[in-house]
Amino acid sequence: MLKSLSVQNFALIEHVSLQFQDGLHVITGETGSGKSILLGALNLILGERSDFSVIRNPEKKTIVEAIFQLNENFRDWFVQEDIDWEPETVIRREITSQGKSRSFINDTPVQVSQLKELTEQLVYIHSQHETLEIKKPKFQFDLLDSYADSLDLAQQVSSIYGKIQRLKAEKEQLESSKSNQLQELDYIRFQLNEIQQLNLDQVNYAGLENDFNKLSKLDDLKEAYSSIVNAIELENGATDLLRRLKTHIDKWKNADADLNTISARLQDVIAELEDISRDSDRQLNQMESDPEALFRLTESLDEYNKVLKKHHFSTQEELSEYFNSLETKLNDFNFSDERIAELTKEIEEKEQELMQLANKLFDKRSAVIPKLESYLLELLSEMKMEHSKFQILLTRSEKLDSNGGMSIQILFSANKGLELKPIEKAASGGELSRVMLAIQLIMSEKKSLPTLILDEIDTGVSGEVALRMGKLLKQMGRHLQVFAITHLAQVAAKGDYHFEVSKSHENSQTISEIRLLNEVERIEALAKLISGEQVTDLARSSAIELMS
Repeated sequence: MLKSLSVQNFALIEHVSLQFQDGLHVITGETGSGKSILLGALNLILGERSDFSVIRNPEKKTIVEAIFQLNENFRDWFVQEDIDWEPETVIRREITSQGKSRSFINDTPVQVSQLKELTEQLVYIHSQHETLEIKKPKFQFDLLDSYADSLDLAQQVSSIYGKIQRLKAEKEQLESSKSNQLQELDYIRFQLNEIQQLNLDQVNYAGLENDFNKLSKLDDLKEAYSSIVNAIELENGATDLLRRLKTHIDKWKNADADLNTISARLQDVIAELEDISRDSDRQLNQMESDPEALFRLTESLDEYNKVLKKHHFSTQEELSEYFNSLETKLNDFNFSDERIAELTKEIEEKEQELMQLANKLFDKRSAVIPKLESYLLELLSEMKMEHSKFQILLTRSEKLDSNGGMSIQILFSANKGLELKPIEKAASGGELSRVMLAIQLIMSEKKSLPTLILDEIDTGVSGEVALRMGKLLKQMGRHLQVFAITHLAQVAAKGDYHFEVSKSHENSQTISEIRLLNEVERIEALAKLISGEQVTDLARSSAIELMS
């Protein structure tokens, strides 16, 4: 229950502090006096987006504070959100001209989302612009579930459906990931096979490169080795010249120790040259043209160099290391098959559970439709719509959804001889107001919402209809705290408490004020609603009669 509301520096309101009780509170005032401003201030408490244009004096903060009386059912929420629990909970919003907005619950700073989560369980505002909300399936299901006492079951169905969708999304993500992994795995296997065919652990490609160079340049190599042999062995060649030089030196080597040493060194050179000549001659004799071997070497090296270039390597060692890393990656692959199987099983179980709950929900909803239709017609009859027809169509589909695989439509006819049509197309503004009031009455009897605010729900009605609507609002006030913003005396007269919003002008400024009226003031306010600014005794008598 809303116990009090304090508003400072908000639009036309300089400061107002109001106290509330159980029952029906009516709020009246001339057009433009500030009734909607009061709702705007309360919407801040309910977590609506702050509009900095509402700051009356930019040098001060705008502050809206409300105190709610809560029952023990809310304690767990406070513990969960780490907020101090108080049966009398204070909610405050502050707005500054610098663009800052802050929210508090029991002096604990909170996010706007937390504010909304709490207050949507405390207050419901039905504004004059929301009458067509009745055409929305969510609202229609809410009405039906309220009457069938199946709100918890409907929430359970919606929750399980949401869980199924999340499980399916996870499964699809894993399956998609597995598909991508399989493609990657195929490519890794292709690379491994491609490199494996090179037999890197058995073939020395640097040696093959050397063999290839020999075979591909055979004639040049033969010429080189022949030149070596000829330069060393032919007459007047290197060894011939050195032997003659040594023979000449040997004549005097015994006479000079240094010449003896030189002679020995020349013999070593001659022996080395002869050895070089023999090696070159041997290489020359072994060189034979082998086109087939050259072709095989060319083919092997081409394949090797192609793979080397493909992976941007320059050595056989680098390619071998890459091959080993691919084998490791292949062994480390995990396709989450076990998790996919778990998800498949869990989805099947949840779908079976959802089907069972949906069947139960359909039965509960279907069972109360005739009673709900009758009750709505009874309430409408009290508001002089005794010829109305009301039909709720509940149908099932094969595909389950958050509503249990059901669709709903409300058909309506306000007068005899008119065919049933979707309610938003069949009812005028005044008729829709009465229908919405009947619906709000039904929902208030079933829901545990502490506070209901109705903003000019009596739009489009007058006379006896307005009086009957006032009586119904009075009846609603027995079940919960009701606030009705109205311009009709017939409705205002049925309030347990009457607040009046007025405008005044001080120092070139317009100020809105709201105050609780006493008995005498209330009669005067009702009389003004009846007769206008010129209040007559007859209007006062009518006001007293309406209040009785």
